[in-house]
Amino acid sequence: MKIIGLTGGIATGKSSVSRHLRSLGLPVIDCDALAREVVEPGTPALRSIAATFGPDVINPSSGCLDRAKLGAIIFADAAKRRQLNAITHPAIRRAILARVIECWLRGEHIVIIDAPLLIESGLHKFMSEVVVVYCPDDIQLKRLMLRDGLDEAAARARMAAQAPMSAKLSLATRVLDNSGSLEELFRQVDELVPRLYPAFLRVWAWRLLPPAAVLGLVYLAAVAILPRVW
Repeated sequence: MKIIGLTGGIATGKSSVSRHLRSLGLPVIDCDALAREVVEPGTPALRSIAATFGPDVINPSSGCLDRAKLGAIIFADAAKRRQLNAITHPAIRRAILARVIECWLRGEHIVIIDAPLLIESGLHKFMSEVVVVYCPDDIQLKRLMLRDGLDEAAARARMAAQAPMSAKLSLATRVLDNSGSLEELFRQVDELVPRLYPAFLRVWAWRLLPPAAVLGLVYLAAVAILPRVW
């Protein structure tokens, strides 16, 4: 089973690619969804967040994380962003591992890990391939402002909170250019998918033994290690 990392910048179209891959029948692990799961009410991660950033980041009526309040804190302060990542990333890694193993046990040939912070968290080191969804900075900025209703300063702050696109592109094995229409983006995805599957003669080897990526994730989950500086 090949483990494919899918990433990109905020508002570059990664989520659109992820949805299209699902529509083609590929198993996709959504790390944004896992990030929400690990901070649900009653979880150790949510308790740690409240202890670190104060009770105001918890909605008093629902007990849920107030993402807007927390976002205002972490997007303005890189040190606080690292604190949050140190709390949530080990739990997210363990959740990713569990789902990767489920896919392997089902006999899947390929699984997609949709992770906005694939590069920043170091997970890219354990992927068979890294697919980056790209668009130029000016297009990314306009899309982000329109999508989230942000002014330019707020949108730029969110873009700056992620690794530069140049760093992601330097680590990519495949690049999807989303400068144009969704139809053009999906055409690139349709052409890419057959190339991602393992060669026929390697399929049985991947089925018989978990790939190195799985073993790497097992190690990281066991010791709960995350890079402290992105």
